[in-house]
Amino acid sequence: MNAGRLSGRDLAAALVVVLVWGVNFVAMKFALRDFTPFQLGAARFLFAALPLMLFIKPPQVPWKWVVLYGLFQGVGQFGILFIALKVGMTAALASVLLQTQVFFTALFGFFLLHERASRPLQMGMVLAALGLSCFGYNYVSPGAASSSATTVAGLVLTLCAAAMWALSNIVARQVQKVSVNYSPIAFVIWSGAVAIVPFIALSWLFDAEAVRWQWLQARWSSWLSIAYLGWVATIVGYSLWTGLLKRHPANRVSPFGLGVPVVGLAAGMLVLGEVITPWQWGGIAFTVAALACVMLGGLLKRR
Repeated sequence: MNAGRLSGRDLAAALVVVLVWGVNFVAMKFALRDFTPFQLGAARFLFAALPLMLFIKPPQVPWKWVVLYGLFQGVGQFGILFIALKVGMTAALASVLLQTQVFFTALFGFFLLHERASRPLQMGMVLAALGLSCFGYNYVSPGAASSSATTVAGLVLTLCAAAMWALSNIVARQVQKVSVNYSPIAFVIWSGAVAIVPFIALSWLFDAEAVRWQWLQARWSSWLSIAYLGWVATIVGYSLWTGLLKRHPANRVSPFGLGVPVVGLAAGMLVLGEVITPWQWGGIAFTVAALACVMLGGLLKRR
């Protein structure tokens, strides 16, 4: 593992991941025009998992961890996020709020794994709490909610999606303990396949009959969005990110994650014309500051 600076090639890979994952939220919005949240979940993982399962062997880890990761990360995180985007959440804000998974992971790590919170993490959680207060006040301040394209339900569901992402992080940590040399790419692909059947079942149970087959008339732009979600954001994004983590320490790579909400904000505002209210800008500022505190705090301390 290289502890020095990233090479030009690795720097380019990191920037590609930031761009790909930031635009990811706009693609979700496009796809949700013609697909229900559960249909989109099934389609995303069908595109991402099934083709590669023919060429990549199952990961050498106990199957219970593969199933749990698929349920938490696949069905939990993305299923709830897709619902949030449908009922009242913008792509721009979702790209920021989903990053609160860092703090949910710390909370779950404390209660489930008895991990201690570092000083930068404690400071970051205080800043994140202030950010969430701003997001919440947006709905009770005079006139603010009426100018917002988000709803309380969308906000709560997005935070629930972040919590599901955090639980999948806890599962990933347990996998690293029991299977040190497992293939992360194989793990992501095969756990993604786990999510397909639950999404199909959820669609059959909860989608209204009037929209159950609407995907057959989906626009080509919606199919391109799903291809982007499955092939580019999942396969390309995770492959590049995993490669970076194999060649460099996590504290060198993780700060690039700060760029994802920046790109997501810009893409949502420029492509979809989304508007951010003043209180939401305050929440964004506190949340990004919290992430910077956590991601950069340990690195600065070492120096």
